This record gives sequence, structure tokens and C-alpha cells, in this order.
Amino acid sequence: MSRLLVVDDEANIRLLYAEELAEEGYDVVTAAGSAEAVEKLQEGVFDLAVLDIKLKNESGIDLLQKLVKERHDMPVILCSAFSCYKDDFSAWLADGYVVKSGDLSELKQEIARVLAKKAQRQKAGL
Repeated sequence: MSRLLVVDDEANIRLLYAEELAEEGYDVVTAAGSAEAVEKLQEGVFDLAVLDIKLKNESGIDLLQKLVKERHDMPVILCSAFSCYKDDFSAWLADGYVVKSGDLSELKQEIARVLAKKAQRQKAGL
């Protein structure tokens, strides 16, 4: 079972993602912001992180940069209500980018794709 960290400042989004992704068989841990996400990361190992870009105290892009530096083996998917960030060079550090929607099928597909790619890299010894 893959363990996911979902970081979003909206409680309803965290709850929705946690429920929907748990139904897909993932172990989901949520965080309301960057500081809480860092605490959760210190407590355990995660296979993937899903980050909102617009967080209250720090942008998801800033958190993404920290994760790439400190947890380079953990893939990150940015999930934002704004598609314009897709063209931001900093967002290119992410392994995936999904525009938020009430239909989580795109997010679920992207998570499955990124985790499969990670598994292939691990199998190849990369």
C-alpha cells in the first residue's frame, strides 16, 4: 500500500482527497500547510506527496523546492485550481501537475502514473 501525503490549506479538500484516495487503497496522511507537512515527513516515509500551490503561509512551490532538495526520491504532484502555474519553471520540478476538479479521476490517474514510474526506476536500480 502506497503512503501519500496530501498538503492543502482547505479542510474540505483534505477530507475529500483522504476519503477518495483511501478508497483507491492508499494510506493517506494530510497536512494543512508547509510546517505541518514538514512535521509529517519527519515522522514517517511517504511514497508520494500531493501539494496545493496556494497555501496560507508558504506556497506549494516553495515546499516543492524543499522536498526536491531533501526528499529527491519522493515524487510530488502539484494540484492547483490555477492552470497558469503549469508554465512556471519552478513547477517543472514536480513529477505531475493536475488542475483541481470535483472529479478526482485525473488526480487518481496521475498518482497511479507517477507511482508506476517510481516503481520502474526502483526496479531498474535508479
